[in-house]
Amino acid sequence: MSSEVLNLLSAAAGGDAPPAWLQFLPLVAMVAIFWFLIIRPQMRRQKEHQTKIGAIKKGDEVLTGGGLVGKVLRVDEHYADIEIAPNVKVKAVKSTISDVVDPKGPPPAND
Repeated sequence: MSSEVLNLLSAAAGGDAPPAWLQFLPLVAMVAIFWFLIIRPQMRRQKEHQTKIGAIKKGDEVLTGGGLVGKVLRVDEHYADIEIAPNVKVKAVKSTISDVVDPKGPPPAND
């Protein structure tokens, strides 16, 4: 009886081995999942942010990376002059502007 079990085990171990490419299939699947769930959405958000920052014009209300909200007074290629209070102007690098604020404001929380 034990010799039959040993014969079955040795036949299973030394029998038909799966192809080598099949061993890489889980790795390829993990890379594909990583790409579609993490990298691709991040690239899309970054592209949307770049177009939003590129479209900033005088009069827009913006939010900086430091949390300051102000009105754009002047825009050039790399910088934006922002008025954060009456007669208080700052020059911000355009890439540090995190968002363009909707002039209507956010919708009420209870809607």
